[in-house]
Amino acid sequence: MSLIGGIRPPIAVLSTLLLALAGITALALGKPENALVPEAVRKSQQYVAEDGAIALRASLDESITDLTRTAALFNQGRPAPADDVLDKVGDVYQKWRGTAVMEIKSGKLLGARGENVPLTAIDRSRLADEGGLAPRMVRLENGQTRLVTLALLSWEGRPQQLLIASSSLNFPGVNLGEGRAIGVVDTEGHVLSSHGALGGKGAKEQLRTFAGIAAKKGKQNAISAKAPGAGGYTGVSGHLAGDTVGDKRTIGGYATLAAGDPGEATPAGALGLSVVTQVGVVEHASRLARPAFGLVAAGALLVIGAITVMLLLSTVQRPLIRLFLESRRLTRGDLARPVTVPRSGEAARIGAALERLRGQLRGAAVGTQDPQRPGRRKGLGTRALLAVCALLLLGWAMPLMLLLNRAEDDVRVPTQTVHDQKARTATLSDRVRRALNEGHADLSAVASHIGDRTSPQDMKTALDRTLKDHQRFESVYVLGADGTILARAGHTPHHTAGDAPSKTAFEVSGHGGKKPVVRATVAAPGRQVAAVVGEFRIEFVNGLLGRQGLGEVRVVDAEGRVIGADSGYRAFQRLPSSLQPLLDKKSDHGEVRRDSGDVRVVAASPFSGGGAAGSLQWTVVSSQPASWLAIPEYSLQNRTVLTGLLGLTAAAACLGWLHIVVARPLRALADQAEKLADGDRKTVLYPRHHDEVGAVVRSLELIRQRLQDQQRQRDGATRTPAAAGRNQ
Repeated sequence: MSLIGGIRPPIAVLSTLLLALAGITALALGKPENALVPEAVRKSQQYVAEDGAIALRASLDESITDLTRTAALFNQGRPAPADDVLDKVGDVYQKWRGTAVMEIKSGKLLGARGENVPLTAIDRSRLADEGGLAPRMVRLENGQTRLVTLALLSWEGRPQQLLIASSSLNFPGVNLGEGRAIGVVDTEGHVLSSHGALGGKGAKEQLRTFAGIAAKKGKQNAISAKAPGAGGYTGVSGHLAGDTVGDKRTIGGYATLAAGDPGEATPAGALGLSVVTQVGVVEHASRLARPAFGLVAAGALLVIGAITVMLLLSTVQRPLIRLFLESRRLTRGDLARPVTVPRSGEAARIGAALERLRGQLRGAAVGTQDPQRPGRRKGLGTRALLAVCALLLLGWAMPLMLLLNRAEDDVRVPTQTVHDQKARTATLSDRVRRALNEGHADLSAVASHIGDRTSPQDMKTALDRTLKDHQRFESVYVLGADGTILARAGHTPHHTAGDAPSKTAFEVSGHGGKKPVVRATVAAPGRQVAAVVGEFRIEFVNGLLGRQGLGEVRVVDAEGRVIGADSGYRAFQRLPSSLQPLLDKKSDHGEVRRDSGDVRVVAASPFSGGGAAGSLQWTVVSSQPASWLAIPEYSLQNRTVLTGLLGLTAAAACLGWLHIVVARPLRALADQAEKLADGDRKTVLYPRHHDEVGAVVRSLELIRQRLQDQQRQRDGATRTPAAAGRNQ
């Protein structure tokens, strides 16, 4: 017999799967959910750490790129005094704590702005080496850490100069919420900077403990550190549990600085930094599942499974094996004993046909004995029996999938989760605003180098560099006073010919089109009434919105029209009516909304803070179903549904297996056996599978051959007397 075919393997596998599923049911549905801090709260701290790492990495990379690109713009023009360079850098970008220009050969300080730059940390003799101009971390005498960024100023006929900028490891726009602390950690586990709720000695000590753990875990491979199949954040991240103080347990998260795309390397990512967060969460004991429920469900499955297996054994397996033995007996020539005919179904048809064939092998003529109509099916067929078994198993699985352990509308959503949703939405809102402001500053840097003597070719060179260095722009162009495009780079601009440069820093157009057009305009002070215009890629804005654990995120304008989203949307469509009240809030807001059984955690954060992008009056709105959160009620519901799905899968797989290897071949075998019993001696019977059905087919083929031999012998005996009479 075949190892995977036949009647026995599917039934044996079904029995094994049902026994295993009964054990899983008892454990999964009977184990009390007694976590003091829900998994949703723990995962939320991981997401907060990831948000902080993304914001810090983007800020550091932007600072490094801005300094390098600014130096390149100066290098394209005429030599400029150090004070002019520093003044322009400070006017365009107000992000560095200190800047300086130093002559490399002599080490002479040519100019400085802000706090003292740690020049002693720069080895001028190794600047020409590979990585000599790479950014570096420097610890000051007061214990603070600075990121020092370097760029070359080089003009023909002038000694090379070094443009230096130092910045602190701050988290731009990260909303910590109430009671949360955040810190930056190096590869050795030292806390380089920290912010937030660190008032007590215990909190500082806990942050240092988390920092050591995060530094150790951050050295893992980002792919192997994740659970199989997990996606999302490209770096190493996770959550931590600390000590309990009173009724609060300290929960933390960590994340390494990683690029947006897997495998991509950035200057900030090469620094080996990690972000650690911690917050105190009130512990609540919850016991939702009862052991009795899991035991009852497992017991019901055992009873139903036993009935199903016994039904398959008694009505399918045993009759088929009996037919196999009876057919083998007939092929051996044992014709004295009548064939035992099963009671119903295809097996009864085959058994009746075998009995008729036994008579024909003993010499009876075809059709002389007809104790019962062979073509009539008695009772339920194999397919009907399999359907009955499927209904029995579905009667157990479907209630688990659709009815039992449903989370009610009044499910408790942890308060900390709502706070985190609000804080993360505010962080995302500030990230979008800062990204637009950074784009506006990039255009300002280009505009500051465009004068009356700047040729269109020089303009295009500067625009091409800007487009290459900053992927946020779809097109960048210089617009004259009469609306003429003097130079451009990138895609064809969405500019109407003849329109003068806008007086507004930001504007949105493209109504009625497929994509919103977000346009920033900066006047060129050195060229009368000219302006540099940049059109943002809407994909860039949408890419900023994608965050794990926030659900659906949208950016809407002051009129409630969707400008961007992290998933599919239609440009300028209205925000869903259930979220419209969030726009009436003038500050960051988060809450739980319950609407006809739909429980959602929602939050909104309007643009706040300085910069040109504030004039857009956009609001970031996030919404996610509470069922997506690892809340005990929903976790129990999900386990119940999963258990039902496992039962449904086991039934479909094994019963489908039986239908393919037994039911369909058995039905075809019944037709072949009846045709053979009705006198069809020409159709050769081929076994398709090496199993019980195939064995019966082989036996029928042997019987057909014996019946043919008998017929030839009778025909030969008849022809011989006739030939003898003719000879006489």
